[in-house]
Amino acid sequence: MVISGERAYIYAKICGIIGKSFVGKRVSALGGINRLAELDRIVFPNANRDLPERELLPDLERRTAEKIVREIIGIIKCFKEPPEFLILLIRAYEYADMKAVLSALADRETMSPSWTDIGEFRTVNFEAYPNIEKMLKGTEFEFLLKEDMTDTLSLQTKLDRRYYGAVWNAVLKLPRGDRKGIEKIIGDEISLRNAAWVLRLRTYYNMKPEKIKNMLIFIEGKKTFTDDSLEALNFALDVRSEWTKWKWAAFVREGNIGEYWKIDPRYFQNQASAFLYRSVYHSFKTRPFTLDSVFCFVRLKQSEEDVITSIAEGFGFNITARESLTLLGAI
Repeated sequence: MVISGERAYIYAKICGIIGKSFVGKRVSALGGINRLAELDRIVFPNANRDLPERELLPDLERRTAEKIVREIIGIIKCFKEPPEFLILLIRAYEYADMKAVLSALADRETMSPSWTDIGEFRTVNFEAYPNIEKMLKGTEFEFLLKEDMTDTLSLQTKLDRRYYGAVWNAVLKLPRGDRKGIEKIIGDEISLRNAAWVLRLRTYYNMKPEKIKNMLIFIEGKKTFTDDSLEALNFALDVRSEWTKWKWAAFVREGNIGEYWKIDPRYFQNQASAFLYRSVYHSFKTRPFTLDSVFCFVRLKQSEEDVITSIAEGFGFNITARESLTLLGAI
């Protein structure tokens, strides 16, 4: 493969950022932290804040998100012509923020939920909240104006389908040599997202299978993204043996002899996230100078944000940093 100067520069830059990030072996450095202020000093050694913990938590989460988004955007803008796929990766933040806005509107909240500024890649006018028409006019989200704004679960499904459909189509436009790792990881991500959604809807909402089927992420021509989740509709939630031959059985909590057992969606989600993280980290190490490596850089930085946020929020429930990392499967 001929390596262009642009690719070589970008790869060197992302390696430099990753080397200073809390990913891979550096994650363990967070395990010995005992207080939120200490976490702040480690994550922001030159810009930590002297705030009460109640104020420090949202402030730390906000600064962490802003820092990581700046780093991701900085890499994407290194491309003379950024591929559509990479732009969609940063716009995932806008989709997530739209979900928060829809939930806030359904709850008749007068104040706007916080949102992540993705700069020139942003399309929604979040400042216009709660005027939803003004927020969405002229954007791809304008279709929401015709929807039932009180049905937040259905709206979230439609946003997920729209986003992952766009992402998958953008992946297929990439040269084959650039998308080997991306294609596999995104496919697993969609499949696991569907599976986790099935477990959550069955466990927390007692939703019937026929309704759940209409809430999955379907990608035209890719039944493999839904087959595993549809299969999980038929397993008893309190019979561990029924899950043993499922494709994602390794992510289902084991049960002790004599113990009452029930499927645990949160445990599944953590195990699935850890699996995707390992896939991303391996691909990043083995696919240099391809768009695979840039995609993996974005996912690693987003995982770093999840880790920092989970540790910070865990302190509020007397969960140690090491316990949070263990629950996430990060160590």
